Formats: sequence, structure tokens, C-alpha cells
Amino acid sequence: MLGKYCAVSVCRPVGHVDTAYGFTYPVNFGFATVKRVKLSKRIGAYILGINHPVREFDGRVIAILTNKQTGEKSLVVAPKSKRYIIHEIDEMMSFLKPHFDYELQCYFERSCGAVLFHEIDGNIRYLLIKNKRSAHWSFPKGHVEKGESDIEAAIREVQEETGINPHIIEGFKAKSEYSIQHRIEKTVYIFAASCDSTITTIQESEIEDYRWLEYSNAIKNLKFENDKNILHRVNKFLKKNNYI
Repeated sequence: MLGKYCAVSVCRPVGHVDTAYGFTYPVNFGFATVKRVKLSKRIGAYILGINHPVREFDGRVIAILTNKQTGEKSLVVAPKSKRYIIHEIDEMMSFLKPHFDYELQCYFERSCGAVLFHEIDGNIRYLLIKNKRSAHWSFPKGHVEKGESDIEAAIREVQEETGINPHIIEGFKAKSEYSIQHRIEKTVYIFAASCDSTITTIQESEIEDYRWLEYSNAIKNLKFENDKNILHRVNKFLKKNNYI
């Protein structure tokens, strides 16, 4: 149901007092009709991104919330223009935590990383890594955590996956968007970064291998056009601004 459009009939609007749990709803809650999905029973839906009481709502399913104690599932929905990721949703749903524990399956993901470059034997080389969960080469990157900026997330992920401290180059930020198995919509922001050394200590739990390659070989090793385009743009940007 993730990503599906739905209509919600609200029965507990913002400000409604739940006498059973003893809290006031900070979001609208109701029951959803999911378009093109046949439901065996009514399913509850929490509405994010609307701060005032409403009676009816049309939006998109951005998460599925599962009560860990009972296994009961509810939807988390939002306006079509909103792209909330897991820690943002978790923060807005935190009013439930004193009453039951839950897990979230989310539709949107955001990751950040960097294209690292360094001069080796007079030639500029770029760092590619192979993640254990995939069979292709890419750049070090990972999910944004709560409270992080995109740059902070990129630096942390590069450090965790490669052991290298990146120096982010101002003026370059590439955006890549794609779908994972038609279930998750992912946005990735990639920065350009220099480093003081090519000594690479991979995160063995996550990374299978790494390579420092010249531009032409790096392009050949990349599988996806999004990654090839980003590396091309980084290489062009670094040349134009006399970094290489």
C-alpha cells in the first residue's frame, strides 16, 4: 500500500481527547479507503502535514505503522507534496510511544554521500565502493539520521564506510532520485570531497570492496546512469574550478 493514494474519513480530529489512552491527538485520525486496493477491513490512518482539524482528507500512504504488541497495522498518510522520511515520521508519531511500541515501514528514503578524489602518482582517482547488499559499484553514502544536515550525514557515512575523513568542496551538490523495486522512493544527495590520504578501512559489515580509479575506468565500473552522470558532473566541476 506504500505510495498508494487514499481517502480518509476523519473521526478523531486534531485536539480530540482519547479517554482510553489519556492523550490529545496532535494529528488527525480516521479510516482510509485506499484507491485500487481491496481491504478486508477498515484500516486506521494518521494524517501528517495538516495541523488543523479536518473531516475528509485525500493524500498518499507514506508509511505503515505496526503495533508490536498486537500486530495491528495502521497507515500514515500525508499530502502528495510532502516527502517525510522515517525519523521525521517517528518524531510526529511519538505521542503513541508511552502507550505502545511500534515499527515503521516508510515509502520515502533520503541518503547522502560523496564522490571522493585524490591524486595518486600524478593522476586523479575517484573512490568507488561495492556494498554487500548490491552487486554494483557506487559512492559511499547512507541514510540521514535525526538532527543531521545533508553534509553532516555525508561526512559521517563516508567516515563509517571507508575510514576516510572527507573535506566537502563548496558549490557542488547532485541530486539523484529513483525507485527501489517500485516500493520505496529514494532521494540521494552527493557532494564532492577531497581527502588527505587514500588509506581506506572499509566497514566490513556493510562494504565488500573498494577501488581508487581514474575517471575513465571509474565511469566504466559504474552501472547506473545516475551515478555516471554524477561522476561526470563532479569531474567537470573540479576541472572548471581548478581543484584538479
